[in-house]
Amino acid sequence: MIAIIYQNVRPVFLLFALHFAILTCFVSPKLESATPEEMGLEIARKADLRDEGFENFTAQQTMVLRNKHGQESQRQLRVKILEIPEDGNKSLFVFDSPRDVQGTALLIHSHKEAPDDQWLYLPALKRVKRISSSNRSGSFMGSEFAYEDLTAQEVEKFTYRYLRDEPCGKLTCTVSERFPVDKESGYRRQLVWLDQDELRFWKIQYYDRKDAHLKTLTFENYEQYLSKFWRAGLMKMVNHLTGKSTTMTWANYQFRTDLDDRDFTKTGLRRAR
Repeated sequence: MIAIIYQNVRPVFLLFALHFAILTCFVSPKLESATPEEMGLEIARKADLRDEGFENFTAQQTMVLRNKHGQESQRQLRVKILEIPEDGNKSLFVFDSPRDVQGTALLIHSHKEAPDDQWLYLPALKRVKRISSSNRSGSFMGSEFAYEDLTAQEVEKFTYRYLRDEPCGKLTCTVSERFPVDKESGYRRQLVWLDQDELRFWKIQYYDRKDAHLKTLTFENYEQYLSKFWRAGLMKMVNHLTGKSTTMTWANYQFRTDLDDRDFTKTGLRRAR
């Protein structure tokens, strides 16, 4: 009787042993040999790949600025984003209200390796102002978002280091550290939380050039579009040094519209609609 049981169990045990051997030979060595830098870069690349192919989208945005006393001011914007697969994306932000900023427009041509190009149209002055690299750490229209925060977060703009996995709400997030390649960045480093399942951003902590914890950006209310692309409905940036904050609420996402390069030219900023 014992012999019969052993004969029945033995094939199952051998199959399990073979499966374990395959995992040990082909998975474990790779994981064990990967450095924290390699792991951090791989996570960033996978997150970037998840969002490839959206082509373009438009959205409406409400920006609420709060000072340390809780006083608020509100602005309405329209946003257009064009995907450029061989380079960084192109972005256009146009203010609709209040009246004192109506018509103000920011155009961004992001690049994977070269410095980004940014232009700001100021209707009161009727001129287009180029944002220099040294000024991209400055506040965007009085908000807690810097100009460099609004550019496409291309993988090549940072070096990376994986730190740990930890719970983030009901999810599990990977926490990585990234360091801007641009020497004129306003940040020394950033800590990034991405959920393991969908690789969505949930939190970014920004550290200034003195390595002080300057700001924290959080993401909420994600929705999926075209059965693939996740977009946050709410982003909140808190400045820990000043007590100020800026909330961006996104609505009316429209993907794969008739946008093209002609909608993202410097000469067209004055007539941005």
